Amino acid sequence: MLETALYGCPYCGEEVETTVDISAGDQTYIEDCQVCCRPITFVLQVHGDEWHLEVYAEND
Repeated sequence: MLETALYGCPYCGEEVETTVDISAGDQTYIEDCQVCCRPITFVLQVHGDEWHLEVYAEND
């Protein structure tokens, strides 16, 4: 199941929209910021129908 999420880039501070797949359960993955192209670590936690997305700079 795909969901839309907004996050603030830990580098440039821009608010960016992304799509997360909550059907795969908890995940940690890296994607580049759509604005500044720096690598962001995404941590997705899924608990039933509820989910939470956190983002971190590469060295955090």
